[in-house]
Amino acid sequence: MINTSNSDIIESMTAFLYRLRHLLCFLWAFILPLAIKTEIYMKAKIDRILDFLKDVAAHNDRGWFAEHKGQYEEARGLFEEMVQALIHRIAVFDGSVAHLTVKDCTYRFYRDTRFSEDKSPYKRHFGAYINACGKKSWHSGYYFHLQPGECLLAGGSWCLPSPILKAVRQSIVDEVDEFRSIVEAADFKAAFPVIGETHLKTLPKGFPKDFPYPDYLRTKDYSVCHTVPDDFFRDENWLDRTAEIFELMKPFNDFVNYTIDECE
Repeated sequence: MINTSNSDIIESMTAFLYRLRHLLCFLWAFILPLAIKTEIYMKAKIDRILDFLKDVAAHNDRGWFAEHKGQYEEARGLFEEMVQALIHRIAVFDGSVAHLTVKDCTYRFYRDTRFSEDKSPYKRHFGAYINACGKKSWHSGYYFHLQPGECLLAGGSWCLPSPILKAVRQSIVDEVDEFRSIVEAADFKAAFPVIGETHLKTLPKGFPKDFPYPDYLRTKDYSVCHTVPDDFFRDENWLDRTAEIFELMKPFNDFVNYTIDECE
């Protein structure tokens, strides 16, 4: 015969299992579909952006663009939603960008063809440069680029004037241990294996020939780049994953920006 205490335990367990069953039913009926819907929405969003970019690359003329202006406006609007979310997310670890708007970070879709052999009137990508000092500044920032098959996350400083470029190089010579601690950190190096896009064949003039880390001085720009597949942005967690990569970049940007600030 079951005593009173055992009966109470069985009754409590039965009630607990009943509530657990209802909780699992709720999760199955509402929370799981919401997560699935979020993932489906993200995939649909990035597909609409990339589909438009594929189409404009194949039909890069004013007649086609005029007929598909609505498709462009939809794709650009979706891209700007991503940029807005990214500004807020980066501001969590880099408060200097918190004041930026989408307009501060994005570019015209129309190409300047005056000095180009390629007279295609439209770009084949959407890009945003999230830079506290403005997208036209020399300062290092965070660059977000969507293009079918060529998506990337990049940052740093490009096309620095000669005096500033020389000053950044000198800062590396003077503070080489600090610079190495940033760019040779395992996580940073895994994300950004190369510093700069183009490089001199020899050390720049005015720097010691016996400098033990010549590659850090031979670069013509202080930028880094991390390529990602298109599917990277179809993932519902793309925002957190992007922020993690950009957060790895922040010490590098801070190092370069410290010298740029001194030059301005």
